[in-house]
Amino acid sequence: MTEDTEISLPRPPVVTIRGAKSRDLPALNEMIAALAAHHNDPAAITPEKLERDLFGPMPWITALVADTGSELIGYAILVPLYRAQEGTRGMDLHHLFVRDGHRGHGIGHHLVSRAREVAKNAGCDYLSVSAATGNFAAHRFYEQMDFKPRPVTGMRYMQALA
Repeated sequence: MTEDTEISLPRPPVVTIRGAKSRDLPALNEMIAALAAHHNDPAAITPEKLERDLFGPMPWITALVADTGSELIGYAILVPLYRAQEGTRGMDLHHLFVRDGHRGHGIGHHLVSRAREVAKNAGCDYLSVSAATGNFAAHRFYEQMDFKPRPVTGMRYMQALA
């Protein structure tokens, strides 16, 4: 006869996906810098720039955060898009990030689902996202979330405005 043993395993925290608030700016700034570092990109973001772009007189982006009640563990940033030839609005899922140690618990799925809701509520017809060519884990993730791969055509040019 064997004795039942109760094992206490750590549970993932309860997470709320919500719109970013002013108090979130330092943690959001730090997570954006962490994602930039992951991609070997420089990060010139500051809480002041985020405040301007999220809450300023002309908000430019929408940010969602994954909040455990004691810390932020992920975020998504949405940026408006427009296809003039079709007259359709869209939203670009510009950034999606979940902190190390919290991945694999569905946080990214919840952030994408909420991003989809935000885009629909803004009257958007589509949600787009991009991933680096060799980032196969991201490709699989987005395809599992019903994103369809689309070819990228042509060159994109940029000009600095002084």
